[in-house]
Amino acid sequence: MAGSARAKAAPAGQDEAASCPSEEQVELLRQWDGVQSGLRRLNEQVLEDVHRATGLAPSSFQVLWFLLNAPEKSAPMGQLSRTLGFTTAGTTKVADRLSEAGLMERRPHAVDRRVTLACLTGRGRATATKAALTLADALQERVAGPLGPGGLGVLAEHVTRVDPEAPEPRPCAERERPA
Repeated sequence: MAGSARAKAAPAGQDEAASCPSEEQVELLRQWDGVQSGLRRLNEQVLEDVHRATGLAPSSFQVLWFLLNAPEKSAPMGQLSRTLGFTTAGTTKVADRLSEAGLMERRPHAVDRRVTLACLTGRGRATATKAALTLADALQERVAGPLGPGGLGVLAEHVTRVDPEAPEPRPCAERERPA
């Protein structure tokens, strides 16, 4: 990385202090620790709010939220795995739990019988909606409120800017238009 403040390996015999991070690097590390650990704790808190209100584990909420926003409230199981970062076995386990609870069902794809679709049930839609509203309230209270007007949007923009897997913005012609 040209121009970075990367620590270089100390030549043999040079004292240990010379190979330590600089003050600037220590500050970067402290800032990063604050960001990642703070977001982890915040995420745990808001997902606990969702769990208390709905009984949904975080992985179950992720699946229901994804399906709630998917076309026709369904998606191939493989797409769930890829999009949510779950293993195939992990996706199957969550899908089994959600199916047993009556929140989703599996159906064969109409065209490709090798594909199994995860489909939101009416009860699943209601539960996902309740969970989403609970999460929105928790985010308003714990994030948007303390950050002030527009603060969460700015934070999201900055995080998206450095996200190595952020989707590319779509040209205007490809965006969905409100009805």
